[in-house]
Amino acid sequence: MEVIHAGRSPISETGDYSDVFVHDAQGRKIPWADVSHIDDEEMKALMKEVVNRLYTFLLHIDDPGLQAWMARWATVSDKWDEPELEPSFLAALSKSDNR
Repeated sequence: MEVIHAGRSPISETGDYSDVFVHDAQGRKIPWADVSHIDDEEMKALMKEVVNRLYTFLLHIDDPGLQAWMARWATVSDKWDEPELEPSFLAALSKSDNR
């Protein structure tokens, strides 16, 4: 995620980025809102990292070492926003229960 986030952010005087454009190698002027900000390889790498971390977490949730590590991070995460349930994921789970 940090690699994807790295780099300079454009400045927008309007605040909504409607005044920001990307000029590509073919000379096209593309509005910022229409530019893909992550390419296919970056998306694949991000998704693999998320899946691998969730898989590892779920397989080791009862591991005392993981629990200690999570307890240390709890002091930092106390300042974060509360997590929210993902409605579309819950809807998909509900549909699969009805089969």
